[in-house]
Amino acid sequence: MLGLVVFLSACGTGPVTEDSTGFWDGIVIYNFARAIIWLSEVFGGNYGIGIIIFTIIIRALMIPFTHYQQKNMQQMNELNPQLEELREKYSARDTETQEKLKEEQQRLYSEAGVNPYMGCLPMLIQMPVFIALYGAVNRTPILATGSFLWVNLGEPDPYFILPILAGIFTLANSVLMNMGREQAGGKVMTYVMPLFIVFITFRLSSALALYFTVSNGFSVLQTLLFQNPFKIRKEREEKLEQEREAERQRRRALKRAKKLGRNIKK
Repeated sequence: MLGLVVFLSACGTGPVTEDSTGFWDGIVIYNFARAIIWLSEVFGGNYGIGIIIFTIIIRALMIPFTHYQQKNMQQMNELNPQLEELREKYSARDTETQEKLKEEQQRLYSEAGVNPYMGCLPMLIQMPVFIALYGAVNRTPILATGSFLWVNLGEPDPYFILPILAGIFTLANSVLMNMGREQAGGKVMTYVMPLFIVFITFRLSSALALYFTVSNGFSVLQTLLFQNPFKIRKEREEKLEQEREAERQRRRALKRAKKLGRNIKK
C-alpha cells in the first residue's frame, strides 16, 4: 500500500488538462476532475458540493466491500477466544510449533469462512481514489482556486474545522464498531487512526479534508444501518439472558430430580 501511495503520488505534478497523457494523468485524474466539475454544475455550481456528491457516490459504490469488511471483522472478533487457545497451546517459539500454529489458525479461518486480510481491502481501494482526488483538485486550476464555505479548496483549512470533523467521525465509527463486538478491538488503533486522519489533513488541501469528513461521516451512517451496534448488543444480551434462564431451569430440574429421588428412597 505504501508503495502504491509513493508511486501514484509521484506520477506527475503539472496541471492536468484534456491534453494530458498517460493512464494516471490523462484518464484517472483528468476524469476525476471532469466528474467533480460536472457534479458541481448540476448541483448549484459550487465545487465543494461537487466533491461532497462525488465522495458519496464513491462510498455508495464501495458499500459491498466495506459491508463485507465489517462482517468479516465481526466474525474475526468472534474467533478471538479460539485463537487465544491456539496461541496458548502452541506457545513454544520453535519453528515447528509456530508452523503448526499457523496451520491451525488457517484451518480455523477456513472453517469459519473468514479472511484475516480482507480488512485492508476498502483502504486499498480508497487509497488510489484519495490520491486521484488530491491530484484532481491541486492540478486542475479551476478546482484549486475554488471555494466552499470558509475554505479555499486548494489550501489547508485555516480554522482546522474540517480536519477535526474528519477525526471525530473516524473516532465515532471506530467506537461504534467496537460496541458491536464481543471483544473490543485495540484501544490504541481506536484513537491513533483519528489522530492520523487529523494529521494528514492538517496541512493538505481543504478538498481532502472535506473528502475525509464526508467519507467518514458516511461510514458512521453505514455502520448504524448495516452493523447497528445497539441492535447487536441488545440481541447479545437477550441471548445471554436466555442461556442464563436455561441454566436456571436445568438446575431447578436437577434439584427437583434429586429431591424426588430422596423421597422415593424414604
